[in-house]
Amino acid sequence: MDLKRTVESIVLGIRNHASEAGFEKVVIGVSGGMDSALVATLAQMALGAENVHFLLMPSEYSSPESTLLGKALAKNLGCTYTTISITLILHEYNLALSSFGSITETLTEENLQARIRGNLLMAYANHNNTLVFATGNKSESMMGYCTLYGDTVGSIAPIGELYKTEVYEVANYINREKEIIPKGIIEREPTAELSPGQKDTDSLPPYKVLDAILASYEDNLTANIPEVVTDTKTINSVLDRIKKNKFKAAQSAPVLKWRK
Repeated sequence: MDLKRTVESIVLGIRNHASEAGFEKVVIGVSGGMDSALVATLAQMALGAENVHFLLMPSEYSSPESTLLGKALAKNLGCTYTTISITLILHEYNLALSSFGSITETLTEENLQARIRGNLLMAYANHNNTLVFATGNKSESMMGYCTLYGDTVGSIAPIGELYKTEVYEVANYINREKEIIPKGIIEREPTAELSPGQKDTDSLPPYKVLDAILASYEDNLTANIPEVVTDTKTINSVLDRIKKNKFKAAQSAPVLKWRK
């Protein structure tokens, strides 16, 4: 992958998208994770720091480190941010839905957190006349590792054509001369922080393995998956999950297309 061309293409795509939509400003939900950090950085490069605002929306499951890293990113980029805890909102949902039985630490509660954040992002956008950018990558989208009407909301998904491993490559390229994206964001283990101790690898194969399978699938070469993948059960599980989750992609933010 030509990293210089990749960054230039995404930045140009963001700029064109905002111009065509008639907006100058964008709001991004920044979690302290890699994907939102890269989207925020690319948006700042495209639109200028004064036109990019962060919403930091921690829940009781968010680590203090996540908020600190989000603020550090805002400082590095010169962007403004607002912190809104969703803990009390989530608690009210839990009370309202108590007739279902307890939803604490279930998939229902995990998805509610993402949907609360999506709702807050859209409310901010409506009130301030801005766009919302979705922060999902291609690996998560293909696997359905996302929440409909939650982290999938937005006018466009700027890194939706990047596999997760490519997200890290682009981030390291941006940091090649100085630390723009905090090192702590790049080095921390990927997690959605929607439940205690949650890690992406609880639900997905390691990204190096997963992306090898996904790229082969995209190129119609599933019979020739790279040697990094040796587990047939994992391959079949990934391919099955791709098929079952296509409906999510159909309802998610449009992906910024730039690859030839």
